[in-house]
Amino acid sequence: MVLDITGGDEDTVRVVLAALDEHWATSGVDPVRRDPGEPGVRARIYADGLRPGRHSL
Repeated sequence: MVLDITGGDEDTVRVVLAALDEHWATSGVDPVRRDPGEPGVRARIYADGLRPGRHSL
């Protein structure tokens, strides 16, 4: 699955991405980006909801 995460700031988005990475097998923390004229920041993560993450074993 593909998850697009939007948050108010880069630190918040990175915390969410790291938490997802703990629970599911993911593509890891992708670069966080700002879209011109849009509030906040965005990032995309690819996750396998069927496989546990690093600390879920």
